[in-house]
Amino acid sequence: MYKKLFIPGPTHVRDEILQAQAAPMLGHRAKEYSNLQAEVTPKLQQLLYTQQRVYLYTSSSTGVMEGSVRQASVKRVLNTVCGDFSGRWHKMTAANGIPCDKVEVAMGQAITPEIVDEALGAGDYDAITVVMNETSTGVMNPVQEIAALVREKYPDVLILVDAVSCMAGVKIAFDAWGLDVCLAGVQKCFALPPGLTICAVSDRARERARLVQYPGYYFAYSQMDKSYEKNQTPATPAISLIQALNKQMDDILAAGLEARWARHKEMAAYVQDWARKYFALYSDERYLSLTVTNVHNTRGISVADLNKALGERGAMISNGYGDLKEKCFRIAHMGDLTMGDMTWLTAQIEDILGL
Repeated sequence: MYKKLFIPGPTHVRDEILQAQAAPMLGHRAKEYSNLQAEVTPKLQQLLYTQQRVYLYTSSSTGVMEGSVRQASVKRVLNTVCGDFSGRWHKMTAANGIPCDKVEVAMGQAITPEIVDEALGAGDYDAITVVMNETSTGVMNPVQEIAALVREKYPDVLILVDAVSCMAGVKIAFDAWGLDVCLAGVQKCFALPPGLTICAVSDRARERARLVQYPGYYFAYSQMDKSYEKNQTPATPAISLIQALNKQMDDILAAGLEARWARHKEMAAYVQDWARKYFALYSDERYLSLTVTNVHNTRGISVADLNKALGERGAMISNGYGDLKEKCFRIAHMGDLTMGDMTWLTAQIEDILGL
């Protein structure tokens, strides 16, 4: 049975987007493909409020996270950790033999500028990794404020941002905030099938990468730059996904970016209020995600049984992640979901649980 996905990725994909993938195949070195990439890239720059380079990687976000941290540092990296996905970036950094340290807060808490200031001040770092929206806990870290602090006090530190579960759902002003790398897979707020990652990279990050002894190959900015001006990628791109992305970006921009940000805020506020009424919120109220709500299972229900019952009604939510399994459940409100979807879903949960 078809289930509408209210999970934090992959998210529900509209029929029009699925159909856009079925357009005739293009030769990836043909003019037709170059025209496609030339169309979509400025739209992505508009989405991210940037004039700098935006790369298209045929990869999951995890690959681009690893590739970006490999090119970020000639000294030492500070990894900020507030959950499983920010922790993953630290594991990648260490696994690649890059000198690194982590500063970690408890699950449900946020990385703040004060925490970053203290940690950066205690070492000789030239890069920092931050997850903007920690999918495992439902925390949205204050990246704009963190970046402002880093740029003012630690101007040589590159700022790498995992925006996997919030890019295209919340405003990210890449240039104005002074970010250096910001990446996201398209299967979340972009509401596309998985397999493609968007990555904005600053000019100074590209300069830093040239100083790194072993930057890798597939994800290397220098490799991407060889093809960028020709509106191509060095390896075969996910052409069908990029066709769908181009269609989705047309629709996003036609509806208006401010309207998109406002819709996500409205859905988040509704689900958060609903969670407070019937359960509780797991994470720090000051830093709640605008794209996924982590509901604290204060009633001790079986989340697995709830999801099974929802599946019979055509919906799917997420259990708690990792150690939070059955202790929490997560409701995504991202991508092309609407307020009507959210009110329908919560009504189904209320009916199933007899709330």
